[in-house]
Amino acid sequence: MNTALIIIILILGVVLLALEIVALPGGVAGFFGVGLIGVGVWQSYGRFGNSVGTIILVCAIALCVLMLILFMKAKTWKRFSLEEEVDSKVNQLEATVKAGARGVTISRLAPTGKALIDGEQMEVHAVNKYIDPDRPIEVVGTEGYRIDVVETDDKRFEK
Repeated sequence: MNTALIIIILILGVVLLALEIVALPGGVAGFFGVGLIGVGVWQSYGRFGNSVGTIILVCAIALCVLMLILFMKAKTWKRFSLEEEVDSKVNQLEATVKAGARGVTISRLAPTGKALIDGEQMEVHAVNKYIDPDRPIEVVGTEGYRIDVVETDDKRFEK
């Protein structure tokens, strides 16, 4: 194996280890990184002898330790971290819906779908059967974020 290939193998091994730490958790990239570094050091011993092989081994270990120390610093991770805060809330409209409110289905409730209640579109749950689109419904209860509805025969809410 020539010198350039040994250097490429060592560099690729270090890059895979860095990717394991920063971006690709799971162990696969780290496993192949350590394997490539091992092959590069082994080939260095075979091609250049014990003294150069030992120097390359010590340099590879030092580079891995240095890389680990560099990546463990807090400022390094700030470059990779997302600093934007998400302040939205799930299902904000449900708190305003009370039992007895009436509306019309927008999509088929099978058993969950969209409905227009008090002029606002929201996700609702049919209690006892599937309800087709454009059918009048009535809210029978709310439980947490779930709005339970039943089909009514009130013609005022049909389209």
